[in-house]
Amino acid sequence: MDNQIVPMTRAHVPQIAALERRCFPDPWPEAAIVPELTNELSLWLVAVRGETVLGYVGSQTVMDESDMMNLAVAPEVRRQGIGRALIQALISALRERGSNSLTLEVRASNDPAIALYEALGFYGVGRRTNYYFHPKEDALVLRKDLNL
Repeated sequence: MDNQIVPMTRAHVPQIAALERRCFPDPWPEAAIVPELTNELSLWLVAVRGETVLGYVGSQTVMDESDMMNLAVAPEVRRQGIGRALIQALISALRERGSNSLTLEVRASNDPAIALYEALGFYGVGRRTNYYFHPKEDALVLRKDLNL
């Protein structure tokens, strides 16, 4: 069965919340994810195989600038191109919606994620000191121009 990338639905939320708990020290609870379904500023995409959520990406757009808030891939299916496919699908959808840029924060120590983002055309625009809490760490702020 092939992987598909689809818009997030209510049925995906429990698995997304479970992935949040598996992947992040400060996970978003279901109660924080559910409102994203009806937030006009939000766009969340989910990579699925059948009924199983393999990963997801979430963003918010204000005017013509978007921010990637969440990206996670289940540990057992990492390094299979799912994260790249999610980001590429998000970029495509945001371009269609008229967004001109996509910004994100990434842990300064997360070399695999930084390498992926740079390979997709993101570049550094800043640093947020002590942005993450568990453990305390700076975030690199990366940006991709979508109108090029």
